[in-house]
Amino acid sequence: MSAKVESVPSKSVIWAYVFWLFGGIFGVHHFYLRRDRHAFVWWTTLGGFGVGWFGEIFRIPRYVRDANEDPKYMLELVMRMSQNRKPPFSMNRFTGMLMVGYSWGQMMLYAVPPDEIWGINFRYLNYLIPLAAALGVWTVGNIGREQGGLKWPLVAAYVTYFTRYYIYDETIWFTLMVLASALAFDSFSKEWRTKKPVKRHFVKRIAVLAVCACLYLSLWVSYLYFQGIITDSEGNEVPIYEAFEHFFSSPWWLDAKQCLYDTYQYAQHHGWYEVWKQIIDLSDPHGEQNAYKVLGLGPESSQQEITSTWRRLSRENHPDKVKDESQRRAAQERFMEIQQAYEILSNSKHRRNRRNKKDNTDKGERQRHDEM
Repeated sequence: MSAKVESVPSKSVIWAYVFWLFGGIFGVHHFYLRRDRHAFVWWTTLGGFGVGWFGEIFRIPRYVRDANEDPKYMLELVMRMSQNRKPPFSMNRFTGMLMVGYSWGQMMLYAVPPDEIWGINFRYLNYLIPLAAALGVWTVGNIGREQGGLKWPLVAAYVTYFTRYYIYDETIWFTLMVLASALAFDSFSKEWRTKKPVKRHFVKRIAVLAVCACLYLSLWVSYLYFQGIITDSEGNEVPIYEAFEHFFSSPWWLDAKQCLYDTYQYAQHHGWYEVWKQIIDLSDPHGEQNAYKVLGLGPESSQQEITSTWRRLSRENHPDKVKDESQRRAAQERFMEIQQAYEILSNSKHRRNRRNKKDNTDKGERQRHDEM
C-alpha cells in the first residue's frame, strides 16, 4: 500500500510582501510564514523598532523559501550545518537579542508599582526583571533554524542582576545584565534546529499568541496605571490610579451610573427596541430637534404653527432690514438658519404626523386600560 502524502500549500512571495507592507510592524507577514516567535517579537517592538521591518525587504524571499522547504535552500542549510557544529555568530541576531531583552526587561521594571498599593509592597516583583530579559534573549535566539535552552541566559541574567546593588546607574547594570544573558545564550545554548518544526493548527497558534499578548499588555497596563501621571485643570500632577479612585466617587460617574440603571429599568418595561428608538430620536439624525430650537417651537407644534412662525421670523430677521454692514453677515447667517430649519420641518411633516398619531393612539390605549 502506498502512503498518502498530504500536500501543504506553498507560501507566496507576493503575499508575504503584501503582509509586510500593510502589517509588517505587527509581524503579520511572519505569522503568514509560520514564524510565530518572530511575529510576536515584531508585535512587541513594532517591527524591531522600525529598523528591523525596513531591513527585511531583502530577506523575505529567503523566509519564503525556508517556509516552503525549498529543496535548494534545504541543501544549502544542510551544508552549513555540516560545516559548522553550531550556528555561527550573527551580529544581526545578537543585536536583536540585546534590544528585545532590554525592552522586555524594562517593561517588567516599569510595571512594578514603586509604592505600596492597598497596603501591599510589590517591590519583590523586581526579581522577575532578569526573567523577562532572559525570555527576550531566548525568544530571539529561537527564531528560524536556530534554537537553544533558557537555562544559561537565565542564570547569567540573575547573576549579573545583583550588580544593581553596587552600580547605581540603571542604564549600566541593566545593559550588563542583558549583555551577559545574550553572551551566555550564544556561547552555551545555541544550536541548530535539526528537527522539522511541528505545524500546529491555526487556532492553537492564535491562542498561544493571544496568551503571550495578554501577558505583555498586562505589563503596559500596570505601568500606565501605577506609574502614569496626568495633569489636572489646575496644573497639579496626579497618579493615574488615584485619579481612577476619585473618578468612581465623582458626581459625573454617579450620575452616569444612575442613568444606566434608569435605562435598564425602562428597557425592562418597554423593551430594548424602544430604548434604541429613543437613542435615535435623541441623536437627532434628521436635524429636527435643532430646527425646532431655531424656530423656538416644540415637537408638538402643528404645520400651521411652524409656517406662521417661519414667516414672522423671516420678516424680523431679513438681512435687508440691517443697515450696519458689520452686522449684515450675522443677519444673513441667522436668516439662512431659519430657512433651513423650516425646510427640515416641512420635509419631515409626514413623519411627524405619523408620530403624533401613534402617540395619540398610545395615550388612548393607556386611558382605556386605566379605566378598566
